[in-house]
Amino acid sequence: MAPLLLLSSNTFADWVKDASLKNEAETIQLRHQIHAHPELGNMEFQTSALVQKELKSYGIEVKTGFAKTGVIGILKGTQAGPVMALRADMDALPIEEKTGLPFASKQKGIYQGKEVSVMHACGHDAHTAMLLGAAKILAKNKDKIKGTVVFVFQPAEEGGADIDNFSQGDQIGSRKMISDGALSNPKPEVIFGMHVIAGLQSGHIYYRDGAILNSADNLSIQVKGKQAHGSMPWLSNDPIVSSAQIINNLQTMISRRTNLTEGMGVISIGSIQSGNAGNIIPEKVDMLGTIRSNNENIRQNIIQQLPEMIKYTAQANHVNAEVKISAYAPVTTNNKALTELMIPTFKEVAGDEKTHYLKNNASASEDFAYYGQLMPSLFVFIGATPANQDMSKAAPNHSPNFIVDDATLKTGVELHMRFILDYPDRRANQLKTNTQNNPLL
Repeated sequence: MAPLLLLSSNTFADWVKDASLKNEAETIQLRHQIHAHPELGNMEFQTSALVQKELKSYGIEVKTGFAKTGVIGILKGTQAGPVMALRADMDALPIEEKTGLPFASKQKGIYQGKEVSVMHACGHDAHTAMLLGAAKILAKNKDKIKGTVVFVFQPAEEGGADIDNFSQGDQIGSRKMISDGALSNPKPEVIFGMHVIAGLQSGHIYYRDGAILNSADNLSIQVKGKQAHGSMPWLSNDPIVSSAQIINNLQTMISRRTNLTEGMGVISIGSIQSGNAGNIIPEKVDMLGTIRSNNENIRQNIIQQLPEMIKYTAQANHVNAEVKISAYAPVTTNNKALTELMIPTFKEVAGDEKTHYLKNNASASEDFAYYGQLMPSLFVFIGATPANQDMSKAAPNHSPNFIVDDATLKTGVELHMRFILDYPDRRANQLKTNTQNNPLL
């Protein structure tokens, strides 16, 4: 019998890199196609059809009927092992593109009943293309897969274009994928996700354990008073002055009622609507804001105490206040054990010098966090700006000038693949050495 041939770690890494490079042009072409034809949240019909067509052409089982346009792909490896999930989001934003790229979007869409320009200004086109690229290569090499891969193509991470996101947020995105049973059969034991970020260098990977993105809760406040002539404020119950006091007092929720040794919190009012004339004290004021934190205790403390503070501030001014809080996402938290398990993977994909531990979490939020409430999860950032550019001047995500460097796509493809190929063995080795107290169990 011929001697058993074992692949070295370097040989294995070389094979994955070679496959990613060989498929790079096709991944870029897919990304350009999706970028030129963006679709708003809950309206990703063409993108969903493209994803389904591609997955089927790779020989991957396709399931639909999740969150309106969501797609699940299932690939069973030939070797026994765990069920693992990879997630990409597909939706675009109501932004007019100004990049001047040859594949720039000229698309229009209907957002909250109004026609708007549509652009992939957050890199979800890259996310979808990278996961498709990884799916194609993994499907060709399922003999190397230990376990089952669940490819999660999720709509409406940025919110829905056709619903009231404040009152119906649970009807879109990851929450709707979960409630529709997208991760029920088969049920993954871990899930991995990634996000391209402008101002970080292409080919670099950024990670941290614990909180990596803030929670986000939407805030609505309506203050009702008594209308009067602007020259006779004593005849009014002024909702404008009351609202100003409410906004100021909201900041004491952070400065005086939050244990800042646990983390951070932010309460911002971004919209104030009231009145029609300068000489009329109006009857009411409508405010919209956002609540953010990187610590669940801080988040819950704000959510519980904020309505009471607003209520009594309003009463002190002889007005009434109605407060509504709507969850978008909890803190996106990376499982510590899973993060430590995959650190060697980051370094094998990007190299030591291009792998970075983040000292602080990012201030934005992600509904990927809901997957992490079901199973150990890991979410990382990959750079999207070419090395020859000034990182500080790169147009940020959600800018009309936001650009993703195509060179970073192969990093995402390789990282997706390595998550799937590396996790089973690393997990098995962890179980052998730490069966008594294992946070992944």
